Amino acid sequence: MKRGLVRRDSAPLPTATNLGVDETSFQRRHEYVTTVADCTATGRVLHVADGRGREALADFLEERPEAWLESVQTIAMDMWGPYISAARAHLPRPHETIAFDRFHVLKLLSDAVDQVRRQESRELRAQGDERLKGTRFLWLRHPDRLNEEQLSRFAHLRDSSLKTARAWAIRELAIRLWERAPREDLEEAWGMWYSWAIRSRLAPIKRSARTIRHYLWGILNAITTGVANARLEGLNATIQWIKTSAKGFRNRERFRNAIYFHLGGLDLYPRSATHTTS
Repeated sequence: MKRGLVRRDSAPLPTATNLGVDETSFQRRHEYVTTVADCTATGRVLHVADGRGREALADFLEERPEAWLESVQTIAMDMWGPYISAARAHLPRPHETIAFDRFHVLKLLSDAVDQVRRQESRELRAQGDERLKGTRFLWLRHPDRLNEEQLSRFAHLRDSSLKTARAWAIRELAIRLWERAPREDLEEAWGMWYSWAIRSRLAPIKRSARTIRHYLWGILNAITTGVANARLEGLNATIQWIKTSAKGFRNRERFRNAIYFHLGGLDLYPRSATHTTS
């Protein structure tokens, strides 16, 4: 590991085009590490830092030369203030470069739909209505993953006057808006979506809508460039596999080393000795 990291640090820096930043859990109790990855051809992890604070990303960017930072075209992340702050402080064109990818935006809305469902389910069950009991996965899964019986049940709920059905429809429209189009058209379409969401009288949906409006510039960057954190999400799945296979890690250094070993693209092999004959 030491040999591989030394070789990597001494080699010329590759041109950066599309980066991805995300956190992954280290242990329970909300302990995280931040990973920065090259989301272009290599798909390798470039940096692993403790926590998910501003310094976790800032320390990595501070070490990069100016020419390297200039070559960054996009940096995909979730709408997490410390990451945004670090990128704004160190990247030359942060308002054009930062992209809030589809996965995290839709997760925000899916969480809002589930909050509406849970609240409405409690209200209905108090009246003896069990319609929403055990339906969480129906609202959050893609219809293609439902069997015929589940689809029939979901269609009845979806077409009802339930608050959860209204929240689901608002989320589905946001999914359909995630299509590449001229930026002006996207701004208008998202503006109409926001008007519907903010008039929904559904508190979780309204909170999510305000967050999306605040960060719409980065969402539009993601849509117009086609950038996504899918590669980084795949890396995170591998990281969780590494952690599970090792039955967990007692300290962060060993966890970082395991990530670099499997996903850092390091040259770990010893150099063959050169022998001369006289």
